[in-house]
Amino acid sequence: MDAGMATAVKYRARYDRYNEIPYNAYDGSAVRQLPGEEVLQPRPLVRPKERVVARPKVRVREAGRVAPFAVAGFLAIGVFAVLLLFSYVNLAVISQQVVDLRSEMTELRSEEAKLRAQYELAYDLESIEADMTASGTMVKPQNGQSIYVDLSEPDSVTLFDQEETSGGQGFLETFQSIVTEIVAYFQ
Repeated sequence: MDAGMATAVKYRARYDRYNEIPYNAYDGSAVRQLPGEEVLQPRPLVRPKERVVARPKVRVREAGRVAPFAVAGFLAIGVFAVLLLFSYVNLAVISQQVVDLRSEMTELRSEEAKLRAQYELAYDLESIEADMTASGTMVKPQNGQSIYVDLSEPDSVTLFDQEETSGGQGFLETFQSIVTEIVAYFQ
């Protein structure tokens, strides 16, 4: 069998019911049939069948009660949202107060500088010295009254008028003073 014959057999097997329709049933456009020859029938235009989508039947849940935990959760979220808003408002108020206090601090620092300058001018040492020397309560020092201390040598301390004890008696006194200090510490 060649490919053409297989196609014809296929069509003939597929459209056997059309072969039983009489020749005169056609409108005249059909080709004449010669003896011993089979005429292939035209394929009718068939629309493909539309598939009906089978949707699963969904059972709808009955309206139930509202869970108390859900209500409590929504209330908690609402409370937290309100608290968050209040904290933002407080933060804005506090930041404004900080700005006000900083500006006030700069004003006070400038005022402090002015007041220090006035304070230093209020106590003029030269005028005080002139007033005290004029009244006689203060006298300028004479050359014999000035004492100079020489600090060029290293520091050392020598205590005079102290009895030096040595040997067993010195050890006994040292031990006695240590015990006395310890007892005084814990009292």
